[in-house]
Amino acid sequence: MKSILARVLSQDVLTREETKEIIFGITKNEYPSEQIVALLTGLQMRGITVDELLGFRDGILETGVPAVLDTPEYIDIVGTGGDQKNTFNISTCACFVVAGAGYKVAKHGNYAATSVSGASNVIEAHGVKFTSDIDKLNRSMNECNIVYLHAQLFARAMKFVGPIRKALEFPTCFNLLGPIVNPSQPKCQLLGVANLNQMRLYNAVYQKMGINYGIETSIDGYDEISLTGDFKVTTNNYEKLFKPSDIGLNIADAKDLEGGKTKEEAARIFDSVLENTSKIDHKEVVIANAAFAIQIMEPDKSIEECVAIAKESIESGAALKTLNKFIQLNS
Repeated sequence: MKSILARVLSQDVLTREETKEIIFGITKNEYPSEQIVALLTGLQMRGITVDELLGFRDGILETGVPAVLDTPEYIDIVGTGGDQKNTFNISTCACFVVAGAGYKVAKHGNYAATSVSGASNVIEAHGVKFTSDIDKLNRSMNECNIVYLHAQLFARAMKFVGPIRKALEFPTCFNLLGPIVNPSQPKCQLLGVANLNQMRLYNAVYQKMGINYGIETSIDGYDEISLTGDFKVTTNNYEKLFKPSDIGLNIADAKDLEGGKTKEEAARIFDSVLENTSKIDHKEVVIANAAFAIQIMEPDKSIEECVAIAKESIESGAALKTLNKFIQLNS
């Protein structure tokens, strides 16, 4: 580690294999916490490279618990988090809309870091018990099109750096890893990022991973399509700036996207969308994110067609039926 730190401090770049080996060392308690602090600080100040990030990903997946699903194609919908917007659980809600429309979803998530309610918070609020049992996971996927993978059960390496990350109180490269360490390694993913710099980084990461992807960001700083203004989407097939009206939806009021002050309130908002009783802004922002996820699965469909599919999933009751079946199977 001493030589690694010297190289990072001199602005040298590490290889993918070297950062993977660092994860192995961390999980074996080979480094004192002070050295890990120095490494994370140095990388944050310099800026992490694509290969360095992928090496950390390789290490986390290889030291973690795999989730081998018996489904050939499925998608994860996830945001980087940390945008300080405290929105309700938009990407998680969109997962149930996509699953309700008949597509397979493997949602990877965790408890909230900066908002009132993260994916695991809202899933747990419905009485769901997290599991890494592959038979239970495959049953959920097969019977209701969706499975939830609680990050803490799979990414063993993360627990070794958890106290250090909390003590540092600033984002590190580990904040960038969450979206790309889904233990089922999906071949399709929709990722929301908070700025264009992150969009460029993940665009290069996904190209090296060789998956079907979409990356979205709202120009006003949301790590998802917020419909509060213009938003940008880049995929394997295009890069485009959209207005809400371009996909037939309305401009949303930022206040209507807030997730409430308690986990219980966030869960009520989440349920109201799937019950088709929510505010129009809640419903449309979920439709927007679900629509771009559907287009990743079916790139030959226009975004207008995908919006219609997502809308029908909610209005027909299919999304709510999927949620209820998921709760039944996983409680």
